[in-house]
Parts: sequence; C-alpha cells; structure tokens
Amino acid sequence: LPGLTIDEEKIVSSTGALALKEVPAKMVVVGGGIIGLEMGSVWSRLGSAVTVVEFLPNIVPAMDAEVRKTFQRALTKQKMKFKLGYAVKSAEVQGDGVTLAIEKAGGGDTETLEADVVLVAIGRRPHTEGLGLDAAGVKLNDRGRVEVDSSFRTSVPSIYAIGDVIEGPMLAHKAEEDGIACVETIAGKHGHVNYDTVPSIVYTHPEMAWVGLTEEQVKEKGIEYTIGKFPFAANSRARTNHDSEGVVKFIADKKTDKILGLHILGPNAGELIAEGVLAMEYGASSEDIARVCHGHPTLTEAVKEAAMATYDKPIHF
Repeated sequence: LPGLTIDEEKIVSSTGALALKEVPAKMVVVGGGIIGLEMGSVWSRLGSAVTVVEFLPNIVPAMDAEVRKTFQRALTKQKMKFKLGYAVKSAEVQGDGVTLAIEKAGGGDTETLEADVVLVAIGRRPHTEGLGLDAAGVKLNDRGRVEVDSSFRTSVPSIYAIGDVIEGPMLAHKAEEDGIACVETIAGKHGHVNYDTVPSIVYTHPEMAWVGLTEEQVKEKGIEYTIGKFPFAANSRARTNHDSEGVVKFIADKKTDKILGLHILGPNAGELIAEGVLAMEYGASSEDIARVCHGHPTLTEAVKEAAMATYDKPIHF
C-alpha cells in the first residue's frame, strides 16, 4: 500500500502482528477484511484500543449484509472502532508511535489517527514470483495467478497447480481439497471440488461462518426465496455458557426448499457450519435438517431451529 512501509515493528503485516512483544495501547488496522478483523479482535480482547480503517463502505463485503450488521455491532460492543469508506494517504513513524493521515474515499478533509502499531491487512497476493514459471512456459492470468484447467493442469501438461496460486478463495481447506482432487486426477481417477460449498470462517469472537449464497446474491439472481433465523440467545447451551450473542440464518429456494445459503454468527460457528456444508453438498432442503434429531443441550439445536423457521416455524423462539 503506497505510503505504508512495513517494518514488522511499528507498521506490521499479519505475520508481524503475531510477534508483537507487548500489547499496544492503540492499534490501527488498515483493512476490514477477514485477516484484519481476526487480528484486530485478538488484540482488542487483550486490551488494545483498536480502530479499523476500511476503504469500502462495509467490512468483509462477501458476508450477508444483514448478518454483517450484527457482526459489526458485536465487535463495536467490544470497543473496536470503525472508519468505513476511508483511504489511508500516509503513515509516518514518529518516536514510539505512528501518525496516519486518512481521508474519505473519493476526496474530503484529511483526518489524523495516532497509533502505537499499525497492522496492514489489505489482502494477499499469490506467491508466483521467482518460481521460474516463465522459463517453464507456465501461463499466468492478469492477476498473477496460474491458469489451470478443470484437472488443475497448467499450460504445461506435466505441471499442475493448486491452492492459493490458482483462482478461488485463498483458504487452507480449499487448497487441501484442490490437492486431493489433483492427485486423484493424476492417478487416473475422478477428482472434483465443489467450490459452491467451500465454507468461509472468520475466527473472531463471536465467530462468523457461511457457505453458499448471501441474501443479496439470491436477489441478484432473481430467485424467490425464504429465510429462517434463530438467535443463540434462545439456545440453552449458549445461554448456559454465557456466550449467546449471534444468530443462525438459512436461505432456501421458495419453491423447492433447497438450501441456498447458511450464515452463522455465534459460538463455534466454524464448527457448526459443517452441517450446512454437508447438507448443501447433498442438495438438502431446510426441512431435511429440521426433521433430523439434534442432541440437547447443544449449539446445533440453533441450526435445527433456524431450519424449522425456514420451512415452517421454530419451537423455542
């Protein structure tokens, strides 16, 4: 990012943020994406006053808008601050701190922020430089990612590529599935990855996880849909654990009840999303989940109740 030189001491990447020698009194996070919020959330809970500066009007644009509002409200309650729609113009290390100049995206008055540490988390790029790909004849796209076919084969038939260097989300579990499918293909078997059912997880507290389409995407596609929601505040296990902030939200096709998306904000969301991933992989309906017995008392009952709310109505809310 122009104007920000990472030294891994005062201006740090996510790698440097894991190696700070002490909790900074003030931290500014540049970038309101998943990594920035995860790191910012950790340092906020350790006692740092965290301000997130994001160029776009919303944090984590890929999230369902309704659930995102609840998510941001939860982080705000933890005293994290947000400057949305702002661009960072410069950052200058002065003594023991950093002074940042920011302004409204599109122009406006310049504001100044003071921080002990600045975390730059504006995204990741594929690590394809210095690998000798040009010499090998491997083609890259205009984003610097390796071009592959449906079998993960590059422009050089004997060279395959998977994970973060090819198209798709830069997620460890996506790369793992790529690797398995790629090797199966090389072995003469049928390898396949359904990218529509790759879950996304934000490891903050509360956690946020989702799979499939957001409500906004369903509207853009012109699909008639139904929604079912259930709050963790009405889940006995969450209440017993004093960790009941959040909600489960299903989106299903209005005609067929087929699950189109599942969005979970709350305790263990990253674990709970697996049920929705499996259901969507098999083309299940919300009623399918609603009619499966879930143990009591468990957090999974919130998923069952949200499914019940989608095709009919929940029992406990």
